[in-house]
Amino acid sequence: MVKFTIDQIRQLMDLPKNIRNMSVIAHVDHGKSTLTDSLVAAAGIIAMENAGDQRLTDTRQDEQDRCITIKSTGISLYYQMTDQMLKDLPGSVERTGNDFLVNLIDSPGHVDFSSEVTAALRITDGALVVVDCVEGVCVQTETVLRQALGERIRPVMTVNKLDRCFLELMADPEEAYGGFRRVIESANVIMATYADDLLGDTQVYPEKGTVSFSAGLHGWAFTLTSFAKIYAKKFGTDEVKMMEKLWGDNFFDAKTKKWTKKQTDSPSCKRGFCQFVYEPIKTIIEACMADDKKKLFMMLEKLSIADKVKTEDKEKTGKPLMKAVMQAWLPASEALLEMMIWHLPSPDRAQKYRVENLYEGPLDDKYATAIRNCDPTGPLMLYVSKMIPASDKGRFFAFGRVFAGKVATGQKVRILGPNYVPGSKKDLYIKTVQRTVLCMGRRQEAVEDVPCGNTVAMVGLDQFITKNATLTNEKADDAHPIKAMKFSVSPVVRVAVEPKVASDLPKLVEGLKRLAKSDPMVQCTIEETGEHIIAGAGELHLEICLKDLQEDFMGGAEIRISDPVVSFRETVNQMSDHIVMSKSPNKHNRLYFQMRPMEEGLAEAIDDGKVGPRDEPKARSKILVDDFGWDKDLAKKIWCFGPDTTGPNMLTDVTKGVQYLNEIKDSCIAAFQWAAKEGVVCEENMRACVAEVCDVVLHTDAIHRGGGQIIPTCRRAIYAAQITALPRLCEPVYLVEIQAPEQALGGIYSVLNQKRGHVFEEMQRPGTPIFNLKAYLPVIESFGFTSTLRAATSGQAFPQAVFDHWEVMTQDPLGDGNQASVIALDIRKRKGLKPNPSPLNEYEDKL
Repeated sequence: MVKFTIDQIRQLMDLPKNIRNMSVIAHVDHGKSTLTDSLVAAAGIIAMENAGDQRLTDTRQDEQDRCITIKSTGISLYYQMTDQMLKDLPGSVERTGNDFLVNLIDSPGHVDFSSEVTAALRITDGALVVVDCVEGVCVQTETVLRQALGERIRPVMTVNKLDRCFLELMADPEEAYGGFRRVIESANVIMATYADDLLGDTQVYPEKGTVSFSAGLHGWAFTLTSFAKIYAKKFGTDEVKMMEKLWGDNFFDAKTKKWTKKQTDSPSCKRGFCQFVYEPIKTIIEACMADDKKKLFMMLEKLSIADKVKTEDKEKTGKPLMKAVMQAWLPASEALLEMMIWHLPSPDRAQKYRVENLYEGPLDDKYATAIRNCDPTGPLMLYVSKMIPASDKGRFFAFGRVFAGKVATGQKVRILGPNYVPGSKKDLYIKTVQRTVLCMGRRQEAVEDVPCGNTVAMVGLDQFITKNATLTNEKADDAHPIKAMKFSVSPVVRVAVEPKVASDLPKLVEGLKRLAKSDPMVQCTIEETGEHIIAGAGELHLEICLKDLQEDFMGGAEIRISDPVVSFRETVNQMSDHIVMSKSPNKHNRLYFQMRPMEEGLAEAIDDGKVGPRDEPKARSKILVDDFGWDKDLAKKIWCFGPDTTGPNMLTDVTKGVQYLNEIKDSCIAAFQWAAKEGVVCEENMRACVAEVCDVVLHTDAIHRGGGQIIPTCRRAIYAAQITALPRLCEPVYLVEIQAPEQALGGIYSVLNQKRGHVFEEMQRPGTPIFNLKAYLPVIESFGFTSTLRAATSGQAFPQAVFDHWEVMTQDPLGDGNQASVIALDIRKRKGLKPNPSPLNEYEDKL
């Protein structure tokens, strides 16, 4: 039965100190959705018996069928705590009353959907990191942790699937302790690597209660606090001291009744964790599995939980009995709730240090102040991080988080899109919010208004928001938008789609618009050739997108899908061998250009947003001079970045004392954006190129140097400079992590060698026969890689691929007979260009 009403939730929303916004993040199949079920069950939304099997947060049919999470799902839970439970709450955690509201977002674990994780993290303040106790920290655990710490989100950790230790591995206590310690240490290494000064220490420690141990499927979990409470009375110490004794190198000798720091020789001396935590659980589980009811009930009496186990449960045998007993003794929700309420920040605290990462404008204006103080009376600041498809076809809820102010039904709001610049009308709409609703897994519940610190879904804005946007009050002209999200993967796999029946074309166009809204990552574009292109992060991501497109957004109309196409980038390998010159059509203006490759690591820094067009020029030139060895004067003369004004290419000005230069600056920038979007080799984007304006000779009369004269000339000059600077193609490369037993390694290596992949790390998991391989694999070779690999290793190897970096191909794409030129030729054919690139003399003019 549901233990709360919507009105109760609405009252709690006004108390920001009693709210926790959190997301559940982990590697694929480590048990996020299953664990979430225990929390949902504790709030009374589903029955405790079904928890673990129902996976309430997997709302779509294909999520239930495939047993994977695809979209992140929000759910609001209301917990009533008693004074007894809260008496140990640390003094630093403020609260108003005993009721808590947890806005929980369950996110997917697959690499292909990591954009969903980013969208979930943006609107939460804390994260529950789930790690499998047998598999340990995997590649995706590291990716999501890095994203979380980048958004300044405080992590707490749970070591999941504990039942496997008792039932499958039959590990002895010392082994198990060693395994848990390794898992926690490797997670802490990652957290220390990406630490942030303002967040403070983000590492997790079992003795401080920031790590719990859980078995999501069976619905039980514990932190060391739950055991410290039992033993503190017995030993006559306080709980804090007891917790420290239950982890680390603390040994207790039952004969002498003394604690030591070292293992003594006596057989009765055992580690605290093993003796007081692991063994009692082990004994109870073994008694359940062996059906030794007499011994079991004696122990339950000792633990004084015999009356908590229902009479009908006592009749069960084997696993069901174990599940019932363990749930009565160590309910999962209590341990997880304790971690969330004790150790995760409330919006009131979190926004103080997150405001710098969120707000684009000055950090002392009224909007930033309202975000910092989480002020419900301040101006509205709301970030929409994703669109959720509604039950009626083709409509979407805008799902986001209120950072300041209040959003109400019927309120007029300004919608600032991702390309909005303060003071302009671009990407700006003023519209009314029709309804504000709360997300409760599969259902939505209407509420009158939502104050800051909460997540909210809104109806009626889906026409004006494509993926994400910032909402402010209607009159707030001076508000800056909230920063756009940084995705850790980029859409590199593309397919072209067309309808089978030509009359379905309008349906397809409409369907693509809706698809672009529904996924934070996918890109839908129309090429000049008239093809409709969908770009995604990987095969699985595209497959799900195409399935959605066909079934949900087009009403089942048939579509034809081309083979997947990979996007390449063009780059240069050295400084141009001479300065090239192009004349304008009217022969009155001459432009001199050269091109050089960027320094190592600079293109990546631009991709990550460390260097960019919106930076403070002084700070930017300092980074360029210190880290990349630029000249100080040159670093101040960057005209623009491209393509799309943010890409990893630059146009710089190295001229000395030229007349009228600033008048043609805009024309040159326009030409550079055009050239950087379509390079000379095969009209793909450029990457890591710096174009330098060396000299210009212009006509004195302004009418002879208009845009029409300068733009085409400048573009030709840039192309000529690119040809003279040894053009090369860059191909995208996946980082593949493969888990396999030893006997399958031969098959893996042979498949990787066929596909131009190479292994760069091979590690055996301590205490298991399983190996972890890391390898680089070109994206173009990755189609059907999974099935080939499974065939070669008879299904024993599990690959996980994530986009990692761009690799320069060493061959010359303008030559003939090598791999790069074959790829370039294919791309040109596909785009309908002439097969051979134009020679240099088409772009360069003689004096």
